[in-house]
Order: sequence, then C-alpha cells, then structure tokens
Amino acid sequence: MKENHYDKQTFFEKYSQMERSKKGLDGAGEWQTLQTLLPAFSGKRVLDLGCGYGWHCIYAAEQGAASVIGVDLSEKMLAIAKEKTHYPQVKYLHAGIEDVDFPEDSFDIVLSSLALHYIPSFELVAQHVAKFLVSGGTFVFSVEHPIFTAEGKQDWLYDDQGEISSFPVDNYFYEGKRTAEFLGEQVTKYHKTLTTYIDGLLQNGFQLERVVEPMPPENMLNIPGMKDELRRPMMLIIKAVKV
Repeated sequence: MKENHYDKQTFFEKYSQMERSKKGLDGAGEWQTLQTLLPAFSGKRVLDLGCGYGWHCIYAAEQGAASVIGVDLSEKMLAIAKEKTHYPQVKYLHAGIEDVDFPEDSFDIVLSSLALHYIPSFELVAQHVAKFLVSGGTFVFSVEHPIFTAEGKQDWLYDDQGEISSFPVDNYFYEGKRTAEFLGEQVTKYHKTLTTYIDGLLQNGFQLERVVEPMPPENMLNIPGMKDELRRPMMLIIKAVKV
C-alpha cells in the first residue's frame, strides 16, 4: 500500500498551516522561478501529477487552458482542491501518479510540483508522460534536489553552539528509499541522482529546454530560515519537450 501521510488528520492539519498551503503559489519559494518556465496554457490540455491543493490546475485554467486534470493520492488534498476550484474545465482524479493511464497524445502540457521524489521510479514516470504527451508537448516538473535528498534526513548539521555548520551530502550514488522527518513524522522519499532525471528524459524521447536550481526570491529572504536556503540547493526544476 502506498504511503500517504497527507490523509492523516494531524499531519494534514500541520501541512495546512504552511505558507504554501495558506497563500497558494505566492507562498511557494520556487514559484517565481517556476512561473517563468511554464509554457502558454491558452487552449491547451493540461495534466498535473501530484496536484495537491490544485493551485497549478487553477493557474492553468486562469491562463486559458482548455482542460485540466489534476491527479493526487490524497483524498483530503483533493477535497480542498475541489473547494477552491471554480473552473468547469478542471477535473480531479484520485490516484497514484504511477498508476494513472491515458491514451496516447492526450495532453499538450504535463506538470508536476514537488511530487516525483515520492515515486520510486522516475524512468516509469518519464515513459508514461512520453506516452500521454503530444509531439512537441511540454513536461515541466520540480523535485527536491538530489543534493537535498542524498543523505536522507534532510537536516542541517549543527555546531556546539547550536548554529548551522553545514549540510550533509552522503551516499549520493546509492539511489532509493530515504526516511526524512517532515512536519513531525517520518516520511518516505526516493533519492535519485541528477543523471537519473536528465538521462531519464533524454532516453525517453525528450529534449531538455531548461534545468534550474531555484533560489529563494528577494521578497522572502526575511522569512526565518530562508537565507539559509542559499547555502545549498533544495529544489530542482526541469523543462523538457517531447521530440
């Protein structure tokens, strides 16, 4: 059975208090970077893998998407997404990312925001997306950076005074399951190397357009802990086009 902390009431309540949950895209540190990488949505068929609260689905609809399907494993997330969405062209599907199946050439754009590090195989995702996308279609996704996921615990190292000393990077080439503490719970994620993401796309019929490591925007640097995010990459955003 797939791990799904987001449907646990206590965990979900904590998640709902995060800035990105309360403020939507404006509360997400990577949004200002991601937004510049998105293709034009007007008239397009869009798939969002791991849609969560539906913020990106709503944005796509606001930008004129003809149809949007958001997929997520969490029923609680989807319930919020449906409450917030007032566009008839947006539909939500309760399913795991690696389980959904659509006919060939079903979508013009596939998005995924901070979800694919919960999936064991990126190769499988790349194969599925290549099938779903039309030729010339765009795949844009963000994941936790391989430097951030490598060691596993995803926490800083601290000196004797309790100040941050460094961030651990270890076992980089040993891909697979990691256990990190997030919102007070032990959460399973899957570490993958940069090669796995990039070569996984190239080997499945994609051409790279952009590879970006987003930094916190200037207007968020006053948030406690945000300046520390300049010490190591936390996220990776890749934009690719199906050849």
